[in-house]
Amino acid sequence: MVRLVLMFVVVIAEYVYGGPPLPPLPMKGGCHLVSPEVKIFRVEGEAIILSFPMFMRVLKVRNIAPPTAKYLISKDNGTEGVIYQGEGRVQQHNKQLWFLPAQASDSGKYICTYRNETYCVSGSIMLRVYESTSVDMEKLSYPVSATVGENLTLNCPCLSDFNKTERLIEWYKDSSPTALQLGRRGSFRQDIGDLIIPAVKRSHAGVYTCQLRVLINNQQYKVSRAILLHVQGLDPAITTTVPDLSMTSNPGLISSSSYSTVHTPKIQPPVIVSPLNGTIFESVHGSGLELFCKVLTECQMADSTVVTWLVNGQSVESSYLDGQALQGGRRVTRVSERCQIELRLFVVSITEEDVNTELKCVTQNQGGRQEVVTQLRLEDTTFTWLVVAAVAMSCFLTVVCVFFYVLFKPKTKKKMDYFLARQNSIF
Repeated sequence: MVRLVLMFVVVIAEYVYGGPPLPPLPMKGGCHLVSPEVKIFRVEGEAIILSFPMFMRVLKVRNIAPPTAKYLISKDNGTEGVIYQGEGRVQQHNKQLWFLPAQASDSGKYICTYRNETYCVSGSIMLRVYESTSVDMEKLSYPVSATVGENLTLNCPCLSDFNKTERLIEWYKDSSPTALQLGRRGSFRQDIGDLIIPAVKRSHAGVYTCQLRVLINNQQYKVSRAILLHVQGLDPAITTTVPDLSMTSNPGLISSSSYSTVHTPKIQPPVIVSPLNGTIFESVHGSGLELFCKVLTECQMADSTVVTWLVNGQSVESSYLDGQALQGGRRVTRVSERCQIELRLFVVSITEEDVNTELKCVTQNQGGRQEVVTQLRLEDTTFTWLVVAAVAMSCFLTVVCVFFYVLFKPKTKKKMDYFLARQNSIF
């Protein structure tokens, strides 16, 4: 009964002072496991700083901070991990692993462990370092979509861990070895390292590479990022009238009836079938959330149809959810006479910081553009905990009633079967 009373007190305390507890983390080998980080793709010869943002976020959300615990980052070789020190080409500095510079042989799985004598938490990340001659631009580049006529600003992503030098970032387009000419009269401008395209055209589509020098341990290293720009829409066309010479035998005599009109089929814009505009996604505090954006389009337009997720109007990589959310898993399936494109967005854990975050799914092709706006919200567990509290109270009162009934139950004398026997009886 005492144990039941304590359980009831804990339930009421959780309801009043902080809501439900977070779901437990899975365990392996005596260590709690955190979901893997987003994969990292880089090029050899450049400096890489490997960090674990999802892992650190879980430690913060769950308030895991053993006073004597230390971070240990190692490379998983299948049998035993390689432990790094604070010197050499690969160095561990507190919660990060530095590659000065990176080599293709550095590709693999890296594990960050946070442990002391009684507690252990572990997370992992996959790093792929490409040789300069075998770069996979589809995996290496960050996708960005724009519409003709749009005022676009491109920033060099994922540089927050580096100390930049005074030199401005240089921008290159496609495979050109010459940096873009930036100026007020040209097609491109620059603002504190960002590349600005005042009016996007179809010709602006392509791969943009930003390069800069970073300062680490008083030495300069090269760092670059690639951005794949998709441009949708048509440039403003100049209308010209062309005579149809096949309508007359004398090219010198062209009448008004000699002109022909060519009708091109109209391209239908893509349609987002899920989620609906205004949808609110709810999740329990600390748990992950998986979202899917499903788009219907003509099958011949499936490859050129762009589908992407935005967080508060920014790309996932440029938002505050960078490193905490993963966008990917694009899949195209045929549905009746059209094709359906499906794009996944996975958020590691939802906290109070993510409440009312605007998630927008955007799709566009030459036929047009559509977007839907959704929001994140923590699940209201008030009713659930009231039910739990009511059930606990009922159980508690039942046990108390049974206890008092047994304690104060009136005692009755047991009836005995007996008969009177005569003394000095004569038979």
